[in-house]
Amino acid sequence: MVVEFLTNNISTILALMGTGVFAGVLAGLLGVGGGIVIVPVLFFLFQSFGVSAESAMVIATATSLATIIPTSVSSIYSHNKKGNVDFELLKRWAAFIFIGVLAGSWLVTRVDGGWLAALFGVIATLSALNMLFRTGKSALFEQLPGMSGQGAMGVSIGFFSSMVGIGGGTLSVPMLTICNYPAHRAVGTAAAIGLIISLPGALTMLVMGVTPADAPAGTYGLVNALAFVCIVPLTVLFAPVGAALAAKLDAVKLKRVFACVLLLTGVRMLAQFFI
Repeated sequence: MVVEFLTNNISTILALMGTGVFAGVLAGLLGVGGGIVIVPVLFFLFQSFGVSAESAMVIATATSLATIIPTSVSSIYSHNKKGNVDFELLKRWAAFIFIGVLAGSWLVTRVDGGWLAALFGVIATLSALNMLFRTGKSALFEQLPGMSGQGAMGVSIGFFSSMVGIGGGTLSVPMLTICNYPAHRAVGTAAAIGLIISLPGALTMLVMGVTPADAPAGTYGLVNALAFVCIVPLTVLFAPVGAALAAKLDAVKLKRVFACVLLLTGVRMLAQFFI
């Protein structure tokens, strides 16, 4: 039975393994979160298998969150050894992030996937523009806001990240750094934020999500187990390869190239929704 399943789905498995390699190399090379890569790749990949755009987006979102769980644990360990995880900030933000995640992940199980694709397109486009034009720029604020402002930041990060299947880095790093928060601490703390987002988010979509009729093989709730199994080991395995390449290549230029690709991806997802 296992051999038959592998034979019947070999092209899907190879494509998903390629996604894991691609996400791992980019994560190590550019320091970008896996979700910002995995979601659009799965979105277009699932559609190539005959899955509707709406179903492809919700499954890509949930599956991406599931893949972030083990990779964020590994990342937290690595950053914490360097003292770059701010546990005091996490204590203040955790409840707010969790509330945002529960609201966002519940909404994913209820909303049309087309709206999620449009939201991802907006976030991807803004992230790309931030990479292109705000690199190295000074902070906009001298320090983090008061507790109510930080609470709003935490809820927003949890809500929007869980709705589009990304970890903590894409939104939390820019939010923290514009408030004059040290960049290396922001990246390390974002890894822990990613776990607070991905674990409850993926579980909510696994338990409460209704599997679409046109879902690809191996989908439970809204999480595609086959993609999870294929992507996670290769992402972890190839992240160090990307890090090694980063030491030899011009990471700034590569980041700009990735930002351009991300910008085109965001615009394409927006176009698919509106046109």
